[in-house]
Amino acid sequence: MSYRVLVINPGSTSTKAGLFEGERCLFQETLRHSAEELAAFNSVMEQVDFRRGIVEKMLAEKNVSPDSLDAVCARGGQLPPCPSGAFVVDKQMCDYMYGIKQGAHASNLGCVIALQIAEKQGIPAYVYDPVAVDEMTPVSRITGMPMLNRWMVGHALNCRAMAIRCANEVMHKPLEVCRFIVLHLGGGASVRLFIDGKMVDGIRDDELLFAPERSGGQDCQSLIHLCFSGEYTEKDLMKYVRGGGGLKAHLGTSDAREVEQRIAAGDEKAKLVYDAMLYGAAKSIGALAAAADGQIDRIILTGGLAHSQYVAEYLTKKVSFIAPVEVMAGEFEMEALAAGACRVLAGEEQAHRFAELV
Repeated sequence: MSYRVLVINPGSTSTKAGLFEGERCLFQETLRHSAEELAAFNSVMEQVDFRRGIVEKMLAEKNVSPDSLDAVCARGGQLPPCPSGAFVVDKQMCDYMYGIKQGAHASNLGCVIALQIAEKQGIPAYVYDPVAVDEMTPVSRITGMPMLNRWMVGHALNCRAMAIRCANEVMHKPLEVCRFIVLHLGGGASVRLFIDGKMVDGIRDDELLFAPERSGGQDCQSLIHLCFSGEYTEKDLMKYVRGGGGLKAHLGTSDAREVEQRIAAGDEKAKLVYDAMLYGAAKSIGALAAAADGQIDRIILTGGLAHSQYVAEYLTKKVSFIAPVEVMAGEFEMEALAAGACRVLAGEEQAHRFAELV
């Protein structure tokens, strides 16, 4: 049986929405929101009615009756640290999202919009592989500062989707018996180690590797001196960490295509910075390979930058001694949400409950 699933993926200035029948996309749209439209709201969660209305308008324009849906699945937001997979959306989860005031991410809207649409039809609403997936082992969390443990956050949805695809299509084995390292490289970056079907360790773009818009890890002493130098506010430095660091800070752009054009035109600084970014990604992959005792079946390159031949060739040359490299370029979040919901509806996977986390 093919299930019809409405998929919703809210971003900072757009809402992606699409209809899937099984894993087949019937259509998807990127519904963009102008700065003027969003300026009317004081907080992210005030946008719920506005964004839900746009999604419902899209369905009406596509002549899709909401009663034809079997489920709604949204990108998960800033839940407490959680296991991978599906979560049933309920009022408790939505109330939790409304309680996040500092640094609230647009993905927090997903569960609320999904539940409001689903409740009218008496169908389930889910979130899948939210940004808060954290399956790190106890030993991987410890740092030299007892008050600061390591934790996982980032591109769980796309990384796990590509791990599942590689297990099925390349290894022809269940994910649970494969050992993968997955690098997601887009505006941000993260590397994840999969063992026994879990993301047991990872490296974020504020730890070691940097990315087009992320700072990567820093020398702690220098960073502390910078914090107390009086030259920067907390907001200034946080912008470097997320949004204004990386390629953007060095080269004035986060567009990798532009950077590669500059390299092709002979810009030596652009090449040095770009190679440094990829060098850090390769080191991060190597670090996780060591954490896995060198026993890795495949290294998977994904995210928007994996489309680049320059990127794929650089990283393959650096890390293929560890394991064969599979390039699975792009972001497949919409497909991953639909596939996850279908697995739950088909009884192939059991959905978690938010109450398990709190």
